Amino acid sequence: MTTLTVRRNRIGPVVARHPWIFAGALEDVPEGLETGAAVRMVAPDGRFLGQGYFNGYSQIAVRIWSWDENERIDDAFFRHRIQRALALRERMVAGTNTNAYRLIFGENDLLSGLVVDRYADYFCIQCHTRGIEVWRDAVVRALVEVAHPAGIYERSDVRVRRTEGAEATTGLLRGELPALVEILENGLRFFVDIAGGQKTGFFLDQRDKRAALRRYARDRRVLNCFCYTGGFSVYAGAAGATHITSIDVSSRALEIAWQNVEANQLPTDRFEFVCADVKNYLAAPERATERPFDVIILDPPAFVKDRRKVKEGLVGYRRINEAALRILAPDGILVTCSCSGHISQADFRHLLAECAGRAGRTVQILETHGHGPDHPELAPYTESAYLKTLICSVW
Repeated sequence: MTTLTVRRNRIGPVVARHPWIFAGALEDVPEGLETGAAVRMVAPDGRFLGQGYFNGYSQIAVRIWSWDENERIDDAFFRHRIQRALALRERMVAGTNTNAYRLIFGENDLLSGLVVDRYADYFCIQCHTRGIEVWRDAVVRALVEVAHPAGIYERSDVRVRRTEGAEATTGLLRGELPALVEILENGLRFFVDIAGGQKTGFFLDQRDKRAALRRYARDRRVLNCFCYTGGFSVYAGAAGATHITSIDVSSRALEIAWQNVEANQLPTDRFEFVCADVKNYLAAPERATERPFDVIILDPPAFVKDRRKVKEGLVGYRRINEAALRILAPDGILVTCSCSGHISQADFRHLLAECAGRAGRTVQILETHGHGPDHPELAPYTESAYLKTLICSVW
């Protein structure tokens, strides 16, 4: 294993167990060191700091996956990591009512660059870095040995790969994959398109927020914006909402949303699905005069995909939140979300306050949510804190 020396003034984050080492923190890198190669890091005095893999073509030169000098990086290493992650999810999330969750959350499960989502008996994996891609076969072997999935599908088509010059890689790695996989979430049934859906097919990180919606939807008229395959819509219907309008630009997603409504035997006459641009729908003049909705859910895609576009993304969030506040009925409920990691929880709350002032509404925050327990966070790795959800009472 190649040994790399960390500069004396840069060892603090490594000792604090942050999982990244930037190229500028290394004294030198041997010529010919291949991406994905296992490496150990030491201080200038030779003291062991950690081990991980080298990730060329990136400012983050090393991704740490162990601070134990005696831990060997082999098949048993990956089995141990996956077993530990699986035990946590089975204890905190899985059960007779839920069989879909994030099994591996990258750095936070000490497998930097790797995401594995479980949908019943089928797994979807994503390699976010070229370095972890080198270890893909070992990961697949470990998944098979530990969890025995019926199929493993790769969706390494995330945008971040392009920053390292990596091409999109998708396809079946093991077993089989049906066109739609049926899952259970808190006792509700959903169909998931792993191969062709957004991300890995379903937004698992919103499970607890969907469950929270049940407290507010009964006997209410609900608008679900950016509804995708109708997760929040199904929960609202199951909670007893009188009418649910769901909007998304994807007709394919709306088709699956209808299937999800029917799969849960909910009264279809309470549901309306609209294929449209949310911004245009909210801004239509008749919305403000009618104020037809008691509950509005805003769960948009990330408007800020890199730190250079924060201002542009904030404009998008302001636009939809102000528009929603203007059309929400008196004593209504706003569920507003951001999955942009470059916007902090404090910034998002400040943005909402600005929108409330412009719309002439009073906003009282009832619940604040981040990630669920299947998206754990290493304490020093603040970069993974991307999801923010505020559930608000609006006067």
